[in-house]
Amino acid sequence: MSGSTIFLESVGIAAPGLVGWAAAREVLRGAAPYVAAELPAYAPMLLPPNERRRATPTVRIAFQAAEDAVQASTIPAADLATVFASSDADLNIIHRISTALTQTPRLVSPTDFHNSVHNAAAGYWSIAVGARAPSTTISAYDYSFAAGLAEACLLVEVEKRNVLIVAFDLPPPEPLLAKRPIGCTAGVALVLTHSQTPNSLARLRCAQSNERPTPAASASLEELRRNNPATAALPLLEVIARGQPGQVALPRADAATLRVDVALVDAGLVDAG
Repeated sequence: MSGSTIFLESVGIAAPGLVGWAAAREVLRGAAPYVAAELPAYAPMLLPPNERRRATPTVRIAFQAAEDAVQASTIPAADLATVFASSDADLNIIHRISTALTQTPRLVSPTDFHNSVHNAAAGYWSIAVGARAPSTTISAYDYSFAAGLAEACLLVEVEKRNVLIVAFDLPPPEPLLAKRPIGCTAGVALVLTHSQTPNSLARLRCAQSNERPTPAASASLEELRRNNPATAALPLLEVIARGQPGQVALPRADAATLRVDVALVDAGLVDAG
């Protein structure tokens, strides 16, 4: 990546103790204590009733973060290219289908089959908002957030797209959990733009690095960062929440990191693009 400037328009988050950017921002900037709590049930607001009934917990957590981000954005959701990043997508469905295939008769739920593809959340999103812009779905194990952010930044930089990136993962059931230990349900979303807007929160520059990954500011948030591939975003969100310049390194594969430089926006550069 060349490190061109990309603008951050808005943030969405749904994680234990961090429900919605407005409340999470106070915790992440140190103005309120972090109190871990299970996420309440969520019904995606943008989905039509029929799709809402079929939406799995995986789709719902992706929507919870994405809807939080687009509500605070000046860019219509239908105009945003999308990058959905998940290490495992819906392992609960994979478990149910795999179990069904061991039984006689082999009765696979049509709804489970419909939702079993890795890009199910992206498909539901395109239905919900009428999106026709490009969409990419990425899996990169524990490094899915950084991989998704790098892909989103390239779409902004090279194709001059405004992009919604959504990272999300859920704990799988046993026996998969023993082999793929994800400790909590979480989703994070960012709206990135190629030009500054009146809502821009910060300027970002991303580049590959070999620096050590940046930890979260407190022990409790660091535990949360390590519990889910999506919450690898927490150190970046802490810098954004403080509204100050900073730099973080997000983990990537093969001991590499994605360095993200965060700078303040210049009020004289506003361009709704």
